[in-house]
Amino acid sequence: MFTCRRRSVWPGLVSVLAIAALAAPATSPPQAWAAKPSVETLQAIQEAFVEVADRVKPSVVNINTTQKVRPPRRPQLDPLPRGPLRDFFGEDFFERFFREGPRRDLERRSLGSGVIIDQQGFILTNNHVIERADEIQVTLSDKRTFKAKVVGSDPKTDLAVIRVEKATGLVPARLGDSDRIRIGEWAIAIGNPFGLSQTVTVGVISATGRSNVGITAYEDFIQTDASINPGNSGGPLLNIRGEVMGINTAIVAAGQGIGFAIPINMAKGIKDMLIAQGRVVRGWLGVQIQSLTEDLATQFGAKQDEGVLIANLLKDGPAEKGGLKEGDVILEVDGAKVTGVSQLQRLVAAVPPGKQVNLRVRREGRDLFLTLAVGEMPTEEPVVAAAAPEEQGAAPYGFKVQDLTPELREQFGLKETDGVVVSELDPEGPAARTGLRPGDVILEVGRQKVKNSREFAAAVRRAKEKGLLLRVWRDGGSQFVVVHPEKG
Repeated sequence: MFTCRRRSVWPGLVSVLAIAALAAPATSPPQAWAAKPSVETLQAIQEAFVEVADRVKPSVVNINTTQKVRPPRRPQLDPLPRGPLRDFFGEDFFERFFREGPRRDLERRSLGSGVIIDQQGFILTNNHVIERADEIQVTLSDKRTFKAKVVGSDPKTDLAVIRVEKATGLVPARLGDSDRIRIGEWAIAIGNPFGLSQTVTVGVISATGRSNVGITAYEDFIQTDASINPGNSGGPLLNIRGEVMGINTAIVAAGQGIGFAIPINMAKGIKDMLIAQGRVVRGWLGVQIQSLTEDLATQFGAKQDEGVLIANLLKDGPAEKGGLKEGDVILEVDGAKVTGVSQLQRLVAAVPPGKQVNLRVRREGRDLFLTLAVGEMPTEEPVVAAAAPEEQGAAPYGFKVQDLTPELREQFGLKETDGVVVSELDPEGPAARTGLRPGDVILEVGRQKVKNSREFAAAVRRAKEKGLLLRVWRDGGSQFVVVHPEKG
């Protein structure tokens, strides 16, 4: 049923030390790079792992959840028509046979892990471990079992805090500083994989700052090859000193040795807010942003790996009130350089609502310094609107547009917005390859607003060879795209 994989420390250490020896300077004496680790050295490393396991296992709990699920109704069957078969069994036989009895709730069970963070019974785990649970049961390392209640949860980071009451003798884990993690350091995971309680696995830190993985809204994961399996979720990822550096969260199912943990420094702030108020309050600018492609960076006078482009401002949001504009490139927030969309989201989310931040922004080739007050992120971020289908052509670019009629404005919620609608698209043309779609509403051409197809045609004629810069409205927000003409 289970495939056992023994992981010996000796071969790995010999390999590491041998590689280090081979990398030694050529002037080193032959005996130096041919040396092997002593038994005492290996014994000391082994004892370090044993000490971490002994110290931290009492802080790691198994979490069992139960969710009641109402089964679907059985489909109603047509009664058997009258005939010899019905006469033989009797009038009410088929009615009694197919009649639906009382539906009983089914129980869906799941397993996970958690780590005790103080002696008052607070336990840090993943949101997906306890989400929608009707009953949560926590088992300590000494086999004592308690019912737990949810203190608060945050789906956007996949973190949650639960609490067991009247549990004595709890051993809190020591929380470390995940900002000091170095790639290649030892990583130790403890958890409840497949219900195998208090399982310890060892690996290394494979990478840090992993984002765009598609697991949570706010991603800054630690990657490790320490074995993580279903049931490990919510358990701690530790360093060689036994400090919690992350909360194990997910694996790449198709891969091997690719696991992700939420950095403990991110988790600290989240758990404090959950304990204090049961929810997470985040800073918010009220902007829709996008990454800078090479083409967009050229158009906006920025570098591809520096800054994030503002594609849309939400009306009366903090950014609009603070003087930001569509097409601005945010380069810094309070002196911290912005390198991507995920990083900017994390920087702003960490700012308390109402606090002022200093931004360095690039606008039309010049750097500006703006100060604005960060707002509070709504529970559900507001949606802006949507988009769909005398035409004017942009033949070298492979699409045509038409004016916005009153009906189209009503349909797309664009009562106060001017622009033109993409009415026809060459599926093999440059615009289609860029991602433009029929029904997209073009608001600007070359940073100039266009009110109708005539203004659009004039703007296209003025376009420079470096491409047609468009601001496009689609699916409730706007974004910039660059379309290059077909070369004849």
